[in-house]
Amino acid sequence: MPFNFDDLPSRRIQPFLNKWTAYPSDVLPMWVADMDFPVAPAIQQALHKHVDFGVLGYEIPEKRLYNIVAARMKKLYGWDVNPDHILYTVGVNNGYNIAARVLCNRQRGYFIQTPVYNEFWDAEKKTGARQKTARLEKNVEGGRIRYTVDFDAFERAAKGSAMFLLCNPHNPVGRVFSRAELKRMADICLEHDVTIVSDEIHSELLLDGAVFTPIAKLSREVEKRTITLISASKAYNVPGLACAFMIIPDDTLRAKFQTVLDGMSLEASIMGLTAAKVVYEGKADTWLGALLKYLKGNRDFLVNFVEDNLPGVRVTKPEATCLAWLDCSELDLKPSPYNFFLKNAKVALSAGAKFGRESEKFVRLNFGTSRKRLEDGLKRMQKALK
Repeated sequence: MPFNFDDLPSRRIQPFLNKWTAYPSDVLPMWVADMDFPVAPAIQQALHKHVDFGVLGYEIPEKRLYNIVAARMKKLYGWDVNPDHILYTVGVNNGYNIAARVLCNRQRGYFIQTPVYNEFWDAEKKTGARQKTARLEKNVEGGRIRYTVDFDAFERAAKGSAMFLLCNPHNPVGRVFSRAELKRMADICLEHDVTIVSDEIHSELLLDGAVFTPIAKLSREVEKRTITLISASKAYNVPGLACAFMIIPDDTLRAKFQTVLDGMSLEASIMGLTAAKVVYEGKADTWLGALLKYLKGNRDFLVNFVEDNLPGVRVTKPEATCLAWLDCSELDLKPSPYNFFLKNAKVALSAGAKFGRESEKFVRLNFGTSRKRLEDGLKRMQKALK
């Protein structure tokens, strides 16, 4: 079945604040990690069916849904997950903020690898958990940049920490960490009695056939010390449906999470559960396959355009996600690259400073849009730089 990712609906007519209404109408939004594509027909049909039924009462995730989620983990990664180890929550961000409250105390906080998703930074303010950082190592090859794990920095941050908040695939640098990298990170965490909380929300947005390994799958020992957070929201573009899952094999830890969840009175979204069931049953896999081919084309177009037409700008070649990380540190863009492109190109990107104090001269660009819009945004940036 063909899918047309070039034909996009306008979101400027929606009555709520969103990616397309947050800025004036002459600004092209390429910022938040929210793709412009309509969701898979299978998801739309399931949601329509539920609305047409007409009753939107309370819903509680049942064992059958957790069985479906566990089967998906087995199919994708060969990972045997016990359905009884899965808990529901309204979002991945919610999941690791709960984790910080459960795992951390005044003496032992959490650490992150920077640059990293801004909500990882905000967990310190939201939970009171003390934060440490382990900077990823930036490697430059011509007009491209690629990040690797600085294991010395990683081990320094692990000492005295209670929790490691892992982003894999990584936002914003687009890395899919190798099994060897994951194993070494896990070994360090085990050595220093650190629980791993792994945000794997982009794990199905893989480009170029990248191979993703859930860190919990490395061994039973690692699995017992890992909390895995997953959701259909990114790969299937349904973030507004507020539905995610936490895989927590350790019985004691899972019981603590359940106590916090009960205290927060989090109620399941009918539409979120409906979409999750469609996704984890594999009914939208054909759509996802077509999407990944389109995103790969967009990524390659973007990387080539930056290298050929934006002198002084370096770019990642993401292995996953729909997000590119642009290094403008060789240019003197005032007051920042984000503000420069917003004012002079009328393109709204994500400000690098949100991803780390060392990233003020970077911007993040979401290429989860039509090729025509992507080209428009890049040409606006080219013109502004000239």
